[in-house]
Amino acid sequence: MANRPSRYAQVLAWLDQHIIRRLYTERIRRVILQSLPFWVASLLTGLIAVGYEELFVLAEDISFTWLEAHPLLVFGLTPLAFLMAWLLVKKLAPAARGSGIPQVMAGIELSNPASHGRIGYLLDLRVVAVKMVSSLVLLAGGGVIGREGPTIQISAAIFRAINRLQPAGWPQLSRQIALVTGGAAGLAAAFNTPLGGIVFVVEELTQTHITRFRTAVFTAVIIAGMTAQAIQGPYLYLGFPKVTASTGWFLGIVVLVAMFCGLAGAVFAKTLLWINAYRRRFTTLPQQAAWVAGCGLVMAALAYLMGTDAVGTGKPIINRLLFQNDHLTPWYLFPVRFAGMALSYSSGAAGGVFATSLSAGAILGDALSRLARVTPSDTNLVILVSMVSFLTGVVRSPFTAAILVLEMTDRHSAIFQLLLGGLMAQGAASLIDPVSFYEHLKEGFIKETLAQPVTLTKAVDPTKTD
Repeated sequence: MANRPSRYAQVLAWLDQHIIRRLYTERIRRVILQSLPFWVASLLTGLIAVGYEELFVLAEDISFTWLEAHPLLVFGLTPLAFLMAWLLVKKLAPAARGSGIPQVMAGIELSNPASHGRIGYLLDLRVVAVKMVSSLVLLAGGGVIGREGPTIQISAAIFRAINRLQPAGWPQLSRQIALVTGGAAGLAAAFNTPLGGIVFVVEELTQTHITRFRTAVFTAVIIAGMTAQAIQGPYLYLGFPKVTASTGWFLGIVVLVAMFCGLAGAVFAKTLLWINAYRRRFTTLPQQAAWVAGCGLVMAALAYLMGTDAVGTGKPIINRLLFQNDHLTPWYLFPVRFAGMALSYSSGAAGGVFATSLSAGAILGDALSRLARVTPSDTNLVILVSMVSFLTGVVRSPFTAAILVLEMTDRHSAIFQLLLGGLMAQGAASLIDPVSFYEHLKEGFIKETLAQPVTLTKAVDPTKTD
């Protein structure tokens, strides 16, 4: 039974024998056979990304509803949600914790014959299921997390699974290309940002030259993104904010704001690393549970004092700042969100920092624009630059951050200011730590994965490319 082909493989083999062989030459057939599984994986990624987003929105709405109706419940529900989300990860899939991007980076680095039998620890379908449930429980209970990093890990796991299910004898792309392509498709479907997915691959996921995997990446991004758009329409993640692309002396303000927000993002990343190192002191299950419950209680206190602004992804706050001209947000909301993100991520449950970092940057940018007495017409540009810069400080991918915000808002007139902000933030963040947050975590996941027992998988030549 172990060597019996899956139903999926049987369908592909029938399709090849009865249709593809009869319609195409051997050369074209080989290209189709190599690409078809990736098309299937891209389609599934788009569908699952949309479903996950809908569940995420529902979970966030649930947290807002009960928090507004019964604020005192936060002291019971939030610690309980933190514990449940953590226990799911702890007992069922430890590699499902946190963002998901470092796991994909570790899986790409481990895509070699000596260690490919262990990659399932990072990117198994069970990890996908635990990732989704844990993040939804944490968000519904008042956590401060995003879904974009988890979507990238989910997508990479889908591509890995589909790649392994191909019929024997089919030409295959390498495992590394499968994971890289999955990561790009996941980000493109999560944010509806196809260019962001491509740039993210080049800048963050791999240092291999893009010519090795360009066809697979471009195709996967297109299919996953179009699948999401077919269901949700050609939406923008943030809509069309009014932006005046000022130049001249105003660029000095852009540079200063970008550097400050880049430093803030780097401090946030450094804080997460310090907290994670500290919590490793707790080795027994009761100690770890007490830590998670403590994180939940502090988060509950913040939510009780600040209301719904303290919890969730932060997307409603961004929309309020950009579209409702609500520039009366209290200055202390930024440290509250900063603490909420750190508490949620450090609980050990699943959840990303992409969307929450963008919201933290928006809040900080709004405060800085008021401090610098920026005119209302220029405030939105400062907020967008701050979003790019804070995210850059955390993940050290300035071009990805700039392209993501550009595609989320369709404000092409501000592209140079956004790119400038990303570059300035990158330089400032490097003063805090020259190594990115994800790189630090990737090394830990590599060591953790190499300590796992090898599982037998179908032999695939990892040197094959497109």
